[in-house]
Amino acid sequence: MRRVFYNKSVAVYYDPETPDSITWPNDLFTKVWNYTTRTYGDFGKDERLFVLLHTGKYFGGHPSTYLDDSHDYRNTIVIGTPGNWVSNSDWNLDATVHEIGHIVEGASKGVHGSPAFPLWKDSKWIEIYQYDVYKALGWESEATRWYNMLMKGNDDFPRAGTQWFRNWFYPIYHEHGGAKALNKFFTLLAAHFPRDGGSYARDLNWGEFVHFWSGAAGVNLKAQATEAFGWPDEWEVQFKQAQKDFPGIKY
Repeated sequence: MRRVFYNKSVAVYYDPETPDSITWPNDLFTKVWNYTTRTYGDFGKDERLFVLLHTGKYFGGHPSTYLDDSHDYRNTIVIGTPGNWVSNSDWNLDATVHEIGHIVEGASKGVHGSPAFPLWKDSKWIEIYQYDVYKALGWESEATRWYNMLMKGNDDFPRAGTQWFRNWFYPIYHEHGGAKALNKFFTLLAAHFPRDGGSYARDLNWGEFVHFWSGAAGVNLKAQATEAFGWPDEWEVQFKQAQKDFPGIKY
């Protein structure tokens, strides 16, 4: 890998198959990372996001945060495309911003881990993060494309036909504070959820998940959760217990 660009916000590296003539990542990742750190806070002492791009191999991507040793404790995304990096839209854009979202969920507020990951998996929260990034940076065509795709999407968890974006994250985002609500969820987790050293001690259960998101939104989201996911008796027990266990979460 060779470094092709750096500034105070990002450092961009290409493999031998990626030509230097592709320059859009420089400005794009600077804007995305600067917006992300303005919205969710700092991610370590090193201000930079390290971006490593491969062409024609290693299809997919992975992140590493400043709390992980896998990439020398740096906020890093590594992406491989089966095609090329000429375009700055569609998969090339979505895959790279997706991996930045994993840095947010895995290292916000100086705490390592994502207690909600077993529930929203890979990764329903990142869908609303990406929508917000595209909107905030004025990329209206990308935001509209992303919105239209996700409003039609569905998943098989926690039940078949679940529409995470349409029935959970977009209503929270649209009606209860936008990016401020997204950020507040991580702020509340860091302030109230159990830790083991610098990492979260365990994962959220569904009742706790809804309780913490209610705190982030400032309203009781039980009815919204029921519409989005159903509401088994077990979740009702968990929700009531979460209210007792985490009384600092207000709504």
